[in-house]
Amino acid sequence: MPKVNTPPGFLAGALSRKRAEVAAQRTVRPLRELVAAAADRPPVRSLAAALRAAGVSIVAEVKRASPSAGPLAPGIDAGTRARLYQERGAAAISVLTDAGFDGRLADLTAVAAGTSVPVVRKDFLVDRWQIWESRVAGADAALLLIAALEPDEIAAMTAEAAAAGLELLVEIHAPAEAPLAVSMAAPILGVNARDLSSLEVDLETALATLRALRRDAPEAILVAESGIAGPGDVRRAGSAGADAVLVGEHLARAPDPGQALERLVVAGRGPQ
Repeated sequence: MPKVNTPPGFLAGALSRKRAEVAAQRTVRPLRELVAAAADRPPVRSLAAALRAAGVSIVAEVKRASPSAGPLAPGIDAGTRARLYQERGAAAISVLTDAGFDGRLADLTAVAAGTSVPVVRKDFLVDRWQIWESRVAGADAALLLIAALEPDEIAAMTAEAAAAGLELLVEIHAPAEAPLAVSMAAPILGVNARDLSSLEVDLETALATLRALRRDAPEAILVAESGIAGPGDVRRAGSAGADAVLVGEHLARAPDPGQALERLVVAGRGPQ
């Protein structure tokens, strides 16, 4: 099968770097060791179950920086920030572990150990080794970016995740990727409003894509990602069919992240 699209400049560079990182790490910790270590992990906390609550759930992201905006909250302690998010109503926590976002795998481990809600690893997954690495580090779910992989690679990664007991948030960035996402019958689908070429956010196109997915994949849990900058955007995403929104930059920039999250949570619950 042909690739859905060719990775644009930013993504192509990130994927090349990630493949080199994984190749080096595999020589230090072979796959068989990760698989054995994963057997000792407790069962995952289901992301799907957490996001099926009434209204629009909030997935709060632990995020220090972004390639488009630069440093956002460089000094935060990941575990402390995640506990704050859980206390203020987050249904799940997303943790950026890629170095390009000033992330690290140790953040994921700290967040998983200090919270009781599902924890999502957000990184560029290009190898099944990372599926098991994620599970061992404490992830309950992981992001799988459709634009990063060939269709046969996506199928292989999906099967590997099932073997590891790891749930997947399958993410698309463009309407053209939606048919493949629908054909996968993935339980959780994300629509990211950020263009991977320009890194600009187009929330209107993302909302239109969400509406189409709600029609074509009625059983899927839909997550709106990027471009959520306040309670009004949470309500708009819900009206477009989203079951949840993933919010990182808005919370990272907020003078009072806990209060900012509470406002999103209230908006997600609908009329009071």
